[in-house]
Amino acid sequence: MKLRQATMADFDHIMEILKDGANQLAERGVDQWQGEYPSPDQIKEDIENGWAYLAVSQDGETVGAIAIVPAPDHSYDNLKGRWLLDTNNYVVIHRVAIHSNHAGNGYATKLLTEVIDQIRDNYLNIDSIRIDTHEDNLAMQHLIDKMGFTKVGELHGVYRPNEISYVYENIREK
Repeated sequence: MKLRQATMADFDHIMEILKDGANQLAERGVDQWQGEYPSPDQIKEDIENGWAYLAVSQDGETVGAIAIVPAPDHSYDNLKGRWLLDTNNYVVIHRVAIHSNHAGNGYATKLLTEVIDQIRDNYLNIDSIRIDTHEDNLAMQHLIDKMGFTKVGELHGVYRPNEISYVYENIREK
């Protein structure tokens, strides 16, 4: 698995991957990404700021998308919980999706492994990595746990009214 930084030429492909991800969530009865998030404007912002990446498999297929967003992330301003590390030196993993055409091949694990490795190798001043997911997205919660993150709290109504997201943190090993 390799990460490739996205350009505006990738915009439609990223939107397709995220829409497919929203459809997969809906099929599993998860109400995540069923509204305006992630919006086209959000994805354009990700690309323009260099936060958007595409996941490319060993055989050269684009299998997924992800965003690595530097602090501060104001979606966490009203965290109900407590960070493992009180720091402003963090990055957030957002908008993780593997296209359904590539599901069941372990790409989500490979993608998060590659992202965590890239953050540790290239963001030397980063103390922690943060991520969140919908309270009903059990598959993502399992993956986040498997990757060594610790649940630190909840977000209420950040992405949509009445929506609860679980928030996790992984401390960078020095």
